[in-house]
Order: sequence, then structure tokens, then C-alpha cells
Amino acid sequence: MNAPDWARHGVLLLGAGGMLGGALICRLQHRLGGSFSDLVKPLHSADLDIRDERAVQEVVLNRTPSLILNAAGYTNVDGCETHEEEATAVNGRGPGYLAAAAERGAMLVHFSTDFIFDGRTSEPYDVDAVPNPISAYGRSKWLGECAIRQSGCRHLIIRTSWLFGGRGGNFVDAILKRAQSGQRLRVVDDQIGRPTYADDLADATIRLMESGTQGTVHVANGGQCSWHAFAEEIIQRGRLAVPVDAISSDELDRPAKRPRWSVLDTGLYSRCTGHVLRSWQDALGAYLATRGLRTDVPHTSENQ
Repeated sequence: MNAPDWARHGVLLLGAGGMLGGALICRLQHRLGGSFSDLVKPLHSADLDIRDERAVQEVVLNRTPSLILNAAGYTNVDGCETHEEEATAVNGRGPGYLAAAAERGAMLVHFSTDFIFDGRTSEPYDVDAVPNPISAYGRSKWLGECAIRQSGCRHLIIRTSWLFGGRGGNFVDAILKRAQSGQRLRVVDDQIGRPTYADDLADATIRLMESGTQGTVHVANGGQCSWHAFAEEIIQRGRLAVPVDAISSDELDRPAKRPRWSVLDTGLYSRCTGHVLRSWQDALGAYLATRGLRTDVPHTSENQ
């Protein structure tokens, strides 16, 4: 199998031990076949600390890759409120170091978030919408985006939302764990967004690379819902008989503010690739199937 141009001189994958990193590894293995081990260098946080500018420069200089995939990040939204300097170092300055190193010729693909927006609208956010983050996490991710753009390197910034998948903690697994222990659930119903399956995001990333897309693109599964509706769908598809109480964000009282509306407009992705991601309900069913749960339940969730 001939390597695609974007992988011809190798791929550096940062954050290989995370949810998205694991999904990207699987997708790259499928796309590159037997060339994967020769072309792709997965890096865990123990292998490279992106807060270390000199280390970043050395790794990129030694490998001279065609592509740098940055799936590393400080993603504990509430933790960022009390560790904002660390979040800024990882999510803000780190991507800038990668971008500076990528100026030698590599393409940098970086993953950002719906949390750069303030949620004070009712229309899907397009890629040109004005950011106004309301949390430390959102601020740190926006700084990372700005650093990449200011570097002048070839780049693709992929914004996504409400990620779930097979590695690390995520909303789906948390709901299942609580429900299976018999705990009554209390979930906010005044935050609306687009759940996104990590496997689908990884596939979309490869599609964008194949299309030669650069700039900023929004990628998320189809449809929209509240966290409460998301939880109800999980419970229904998991065939669990646990009540899900709807509460407000104020009642939950989390350290970090969340945007009340963070629906991303994914039209540009479809125009660039000719592809439309499946609904979040179908993506959820696919994920639950990987966990051995039956998913042959029609969805009835609100806000579809």
C-alpha cells in the first residue's frame, strides 16, 4: 500500500494514550496497513511533555514528519479552574511550540472545543463565530488556537464537542456506572450540544487529511440534545431501569461554567469531504455495542 502524501515522511501522534489518541491509532492502522509501524510514532505524555519547548523542537527535528496530530490536552474542565496555569501550559503554549516546530514543513492537526464559545445564542456556531470562553478550559484552548494561527505553519484545527469513546472517563461510561449501581441520576437539561463519538471523529480527521483541508473545521455527530436527553438515551439503550431527574446547571453547581448552547455547525466539514457523520444516537449505539450492550432500541430523545 502506497502511503498517502500526508503520511509520506511519517506521522507524530501526541496523546496516544487518550480516548481520541486511541481512536486515531486504530484509524491510522486501517488506513496505512502494514506501513503503520514504519510511518506512525505514537507518543504518550511520558514520551513527550508538550510544555517543554526544547523537547518538542528536538522530537520534531529528529523525526521530520509530514504530519503532527496533537490529541494531547488537559481536558478536566473543572480541574482547569484550580489549575489554570497548567491548563494554559498544556492547551495554550504547548500547541504553539508544536506549531513553531511544524514550520519546518509538517502539517499540524490540532483538536479544539466548543467551550471556546459562551453559549449566548440559539444558532449553531459556524467556524467564523466570535469566541468568548467562559471557563479556564475554554480560555486555554482558545489560546492554543491563536498560537497555531499566529505561527504561520500549515494547520488544521478541528473543533469538536461532548466527546465519548473507549479510553478514559467520559459521560457515557459515568452514566452507565452510576445506573448499574442503582444510583438515581440527576442530569442538567439546560445545556445543549452535539455528542461526538471518538471513532467517528478519528475517521473524519482522516477524511479531512485526504481532502487536503486546512484552516478550522467543526466536526461532531449529527443532531443535538441536552445532557439530560443524552443520559436518557444511554439508559434506554442500556436497558437500565433508573430514573433520570432533570436539573438546572445552577443546581449542579460545578466549579467551571459551561456554555448553555454549544451546537457546532458542521456544514464546512461536509462540503470539504462530501461526507455527513451519522447521528449521535447511532454513534452511541455503536459505542455501546463495543461494550457488549444490546442497542436495538429506537431512540426517543428530545432535541433531535
